[in-house]
Amino acid sequence: MGTNPRFRAAQWLALLLPLTLMAGALGSQYIGGLIPCEMCQWQRWPHYAAIIVALLSFALPKGGKDAIALVVLAAILIAASGLIGVFHAGVEYKWWDGITACTATFQPGADFLNVIHAPIVRCDEPQWTLMGISLAGFNALFSLCGAAAILLLSAMRRKA
Repeated sequence: MGTNPRFRAAQWLALLLPLTLMAGALGSQYIGGLIPCEMCQWQRWPHYAAIIVALLSFALPKGGKDAIALVVLAAILIAASGLIGVFHAGVEYKWWDGITACTATFQPGADFLNVIHAPIVRCDEPQWTLMGISLAGFNALFSLCGAAAILLLSAMRRKA
């Protein structure tokens, strides 16, 4: 069975998008000195899983149902990271409250033992922005648009 070029593009996008986003995240951490908060870490896990799933799709017969299912699963994982990014960006922009301890502030008279276990980096304060968009916001944009493109290319595989 030959590989449809649209499906092959979806397959490569399902691999290269999370690889690129993770390279950017890890680069900003280890080269740029940005420390990821708890919600930043949450966004990384679906990308790690998408990389593994997309790699597995290349090991299966080209264009087979199992390969297609893995590419679709990778797109869903990428979208999940994007949705976490939407939530995180909303917390950073103060659209809604966060659900973790990394959005809490120290209150005078608070129990000192609880304070020393608090995260160093706050989830509700972006460490870096470009044109008003935080890293969580960029992850949301790239992940959701990329996932939509992967799904669209996968759905168009029969038309090429």
